[in-house]
Amino acid sequence: MSTKTFTAVLHREEDMYVAECPEVGTVSQGKTVEEALANLKEATELYLEEFPAPVVHKAMLTTFEVVISA
Repeated sequence: MSTKTFTAVLHREEDMYVAECPEVGTVSQGKTVEEALANLKEATELYLEEFPAPVVHKAMLTTFEVVISA
């Protein structure tokens, strides 16, 4: 058994947090950040039981600005 590190991207939708793993494509949710991450971890582990682990390239995170006309 081995461990791999994946990326989790979270955002809030109404009263839930949505967590996504971009390397694998798994998505889950929870009422708290911790719950969303735990659910994402479980979903990703179950997914990887059925499908081989992909070659993981670290995700790059950055920000950008846009002009919004009023």
